[in-house]
Amino acid sequence: MALLGSNITSEVGLRLLLCPLGSNIVIRTACCSVGIVLPVYSTFKAIERKDQNEQQKWLLYWAAFGSFSLVEVFSDKLLSWFPLYYHMKFAFLVWLQLPSADGARQLYMNHLRPFFLRHQARVDQVLGFAYGEMVKFISTHQVEIQYARTVFVKIMASADQMLRGVVKPVEPGGRRAIEGQTRTISDTESDHDD
Repeated sequence: MALLGSNITSEVGLRLLLCPLGSNIVIRTACCSVGIVLPVYSTFKAIERKDQNEQQKWLLYWAAFGSFSLVEVFSDKLLSWFPLYYHMKFAFLVWLQLPSADGARQLYMNHLRPFFLRHQARVDQVLGFAYGEMVKFISTHQVEIQYARTVFVKIMASADQMLRGVVKPVEPGGRRAIEGQTRTISDTESDHDD
């Protein structure tokens, strides 16, 4: 299994080294950085500064990005096979954000706003129905949800304890910091000599 992992790592490394633009890893990372990381931080700054214009700009961006992401969920498997797809996606995400292009505002005003104005009543009806069904499901399965939550919390606590036990350094005096082990390192070495 370790051999398989090293082959995959070597192949990825060679692809990046020999043809960084041909491997989609670099451009997909760039898409994620430009499409999500940068806007999240810019949104944070707009909220903290209480700048209404910046807040509106980033609200328009998130509306456009969310709509694009929704379409991409259904079309990504097909479109990702086209050459330079991720490069075009990167360019589109940059276009959405560029102040000179104002792409998010254009997309919102020309396509999203007219669509939602035309279909607002129907969308509200569908979302209201979905919300009602979700509330019914949660109230019906409250016991199971609470049980799953309790199990999850216990698993996470156990994992945390395990990690803390593994990570603790050796204490002065040769004693290990892992709980339950009270023998010194010299005791262990003498066992191997016998």
